[in-house]
Amino acid sequence: MTALYRSVRAAAVDLKRSLLRTDAKIVATYFATHKLRRLHVGCGTHLIAGFLNADLSSTSDHVLRLDATKPFPFDDGSFDYIFSEHMIEHIHYLDGLNMLSECYRVLKKGGKIRISTPDLERVMALGRHDRTELQNAYIAWSVDQFASFAPDGDPTFVINNFFRDWGHQFIYARKTLAASLNQCGFADITPCRITESSTPELRHLENEGRMPSGFLALETMTLEATKQD
Repeated sequence: MTALYRSVRAAAVDLKRSLLRTDAKIVATYFATHKLRRLHVGCGTHLIAGFLNADLSSTSDHVLRLDATKPFPFDDGSFDYIFSEHMIEHIHYLDGLNMLSECYRVLKKGGKIRISTPDLERVMALGRHDRTELQNAYIAWSVDQFASFAPDGDPTFVINNFFRDWGHQFIYARKTLAASLNQCGFADITPCRITESSTPELRHLENEGRMPSGFLALETMTLEATKQD
């Protein structure tokens, strides 16, 4: 083992220890300062006040590093609410089941989960001939942003790109996501419009500002479900 290798390895170990200390501090600080506990899985840069914001990649002292495909670093029944927006489609279907199982485990009895994710049926509807003006505007925007090579704004390219770009792994239909939630133990599975909920703590959470007006609602389905056991 060369001196350079030992030095690099030691630096990597030190960095890992430092990150673990930061993660532990983030969790401890959140739990010490919040009686109502809400977890945001896959926050990216969209940090929501009052939530423990978590993401796979984080260099911020305000965002917990969390791999949603692995066991969550929380005790059973730690949270009142969990929210995740446009994240579950970035992991394999089986990893999605593991994520939802962990969400169920760390929720309190009566706790709720809110999942927003692209809707397979809405994406496929872009290929219909009787499209709305909003759908046509969405296609034009998507072609301009992500598939400028598409001839005549062909929606086929938009649909294909949706499955292949941004690291997407599995696009859910509503019945598929509902079945996954049910399989993990959730009940009272309820569809919602984005930003709307019968539960005040779960309103106005989706990041509408990241797309032109109306586009996020066009491509997104939202389901809420409850842990009853």
